[in-house]
Amino acid sequence: MVLQLVMLAWLANRPDWLHATLTPWDNQWYVQIAQQGYPHGFSYDAQGHLTGNTLAFFPLYPALIKVMSAVTGLGGQSASVAVSWLASAGAAVATHRLGARLWGPRAALCLVLVVFTQPMAITLWIGYSESLFLLLAAVCLLAAHRERWLTAGVFALLAGLSRSTGVALSAALAVAAGTAMWRARRIDRRALAGVVIGGLGVPGYVAWVGLRVGEPTAWLTIQNAGWNTAWDWGLATWRFLETTLQRGSDWVPVSIAVLLLLGAVGCATAVLQRTWPPLVVYGLLVFVLTIGQTNYYHSKPRLLVPALLTLLPLARAFGKAGVRSAGPAMALYALFGTWFGAYMLTNWMYAI
Repeated sequence: MVLQLVMLAWLANRPDWLHATLTPWDNQWYVQIAQQGYPHGFSYDAQGHLTGNTLAFFPLYPALIKVMSAVTGLGGQSASVAVSWLASAGAAVATHRLGARLWGPRAALCLVLVVFTQPMAITLWIGYSESLFLLLAAVCLLAAHRERWLTAGVFALLAGLSRSTGVALSAALAVAAGTAMWRARRIDRRALAGVVIGGLGVPGYVAWVGLRVGEPTAWLTIQNAGWNTAWDWGLATWRFLETTLQRGSDWVPVSIAVLLLLGAVGCATAVLQRTWPPLVVYGLLVFVLTIGQTNYYHSKPRLLVPALLTLLPLARAFGKAGVRSAGPAMALYALFGTWFGAYMLTNWMYAI
C-alpha cells in the first residue's frame, strides 16, 4: 500500500490528490446507496432516455459503508475508503493462507505480492468493492479446501451480494463440494447446504431488483443503459483486440490489450499446471465473464484484479526461483504495476 500511495503522490496533478484518487468515479454510486438507499424504478435523463442508476450496484459494500460511517462518524467517502483498506488487509491474509495451503509459504508470499502490485491493483485501495470481493473469495476458497462447507457457503453468498462475479465463486464451491462427495462416495448434507446457500447471492439480488422495479430483467436493462454492459460472447473484446493490435496508436489501449492477452496466457498456464479445480473454475469464470461482455475495455483489467488465476503461474515461478534470483524481477513487476494503476487513475482521460 505504501508503494502505491507513493506512486499516486508522484503522479498526482492536483492539490487534493489523496481524496480525489481514493474516491473516484463509481465511488459516488456506492456512497449514494449508503446514504439514500435504492430507487424504486428506472431513471431517465432530460430527454426521456433510460439511464443507469444505483440499482446496478450490489448492496453489501454500501451496507458496510453505512455501518462504518455510523460507528466511526466518518463521512460516506472516508468510510468507503476505510472499508476498502480493512478489506484489503483481510484479503492479503486470506490470499496468503490460501496460497500456503495449496503451494507452500514461499509461493503464498509471492502470490500476495503479485496480486497486490498487479496493474490496476490500485482498485484494492480505493473506494470500490474489489478488495471486499477478493477477501470474500479467498476466504470462501480456503474454507472449501478445508471442507468447511457452511462457512464457504456463507462467504460465497456474501460475495454474490457484493459483485455479479459472485456466480463464479458459487460455481467453484459447487465443484469443490461435488468433488469431495464423489471422492467420499457419499452425500454430505453440509456440503449441499453450503452450495445452496452460496448460490443465492447474485440471483437473489437480481430478482429483488426485478421485483422492486416491476420488470424481471431490470438489473440487466440498467446495466446496459448506464454502463453499456451486456453479454455478447466476447465479440466487443475481440473487436477491441483486433483493432488495437492492428492499428492502435495510443499506448494505453495497446497496453490493456496486451494485459488481456497475458491474462489469457496466465489462465491457460494455470490450467496446464493442474491447479486445484475449484480455483480454476473460479478464475476462468471471472475471466470469461469479464471478456464476454460489452463493458468499457479500459475497465476490464480492474475487473480481473480479484481473479487470482491469471497471476498464479507468475507467483509460483517467483516462489520456485527464490528471493535472491527473482528479487529484481519482482521489484520491477511491483514498480510497473503500481505505476500503471496510479497513472490510469491520475492522468488518463477515462474512468477505470
